[in-house]
Amino acid sequence: MSVVNLGAVRTKYEFISYFREFDAVFFTFLFPVIMLGIFSAAFGAMGGIGPRGHEVNFATYYLPAMVAAGILLSGVQNLAVSIAQEKSNGTLKRLGGTPLPPLSYFIGKLASTFVTGAIQLLVLLAFAAVVFGVKLPTEPAKYLQLLWIFVLGLLACGLLGMALSAVPRSGRSATAVVIPLLLFLQFISGVYLPFSQLPSWMQTVASFFPLKWMAQGMRSVFLPDQFKSLEVGGQWHLGYIALVLAGWLVVGLVVTRLTFRWIRKDA
Repeated sequence: MSVVNLGAVRTKYEFISYFREFDAVFFTFLFPVIMLGIFSAAFGAMGGIGPRGHEVNFATYYLPAMVAAGILLSGVQNLAVSIAQEKSNGTLKRLGGTPLPPLSYFIGKLASTFVTGAIQLLVLLAFAAVVFGVKLPTEPAKYLQLLWIFVLGLLACGLLGMALSAVPRSGRSATAVVIPLLLFLQFISGVYLPFSQLPSWMQTVASFFPLKWMAQGMRSVFLPDQFKSLEVGGQWHLGYIALVLAGWLVVGLVVTRLTFRWIRKDA
C-alpha cells in the first residue's frame, strides 16, 4: 500500500479510537460547546457587549473565542496527549516494528483531527444558533475567511501538538504538562476575558502564540465590523494572522521532524 493509502487506514483508526475515549471527547470535542453554554447563560442577563450602538449578546461575543479554543484543543491538546500516551504504552514501539511509514502515521493523526475539528465546528455553530439564537454570517466571503483561518490554524496546532508530545516523559504526565499550558494561553489570549481589557504585558505575551490570532480572526468572521475598533491597532489584521499561523506551522513541522521517534531516546 502507498503512503497515502496507509494514511487513510490510520485516519479511520484514529477517528474511531478518538470517539471511544470519553475524556478526549469531553475535554477536546465538547469542552468549547459546554463553555459557550456556561458563559452565555451566566452573562445573558447583563444584556449586550461591544461598541456603543453595536452591542451583541454574550453568546455571539463568545462564539469566535470558543471556535478558536476548539481548534487549539483539537490540534495541540488532543495530539500532544495521545501521542505521548502512545509512546508511553508501547504503541509507537510496536508501530515502529511494522512497515508503517512515519508520514502515514502523521497523515492519520492530522486527517482525523481535521474531521473531528470540522464536526466540532458544525456542532458548535448549530448549538449557538439553535439554543442561543446567534445570527451566523450570511456573506459567502465570511465563510471563505472562516475556512482558511480554520485550516491554517488547525494544521499549525496539529503540528505543534505533535512537537509538544516530545516533552512529557510519560503518558501519565502528559495531561499535567499540556492542559495547564493551554489554559494559561486561553486566559491571556482573549478566550475567556475580552482581550482589550487584559494588561498590556499579557497582550504582548499572547501575541507570540497562535491562539490570540485565531481568536482575532474568528472575531472578524462572526462579529460586526465595528468590533475591530476594540482590537490592537483598531484593525482585524488578517495579513498578520495568516503570517503568524504560517510561521507556527513551519515551527511545528521542523520541531516534529527533529524530535519524533518511535521510541524515546531515554526509554
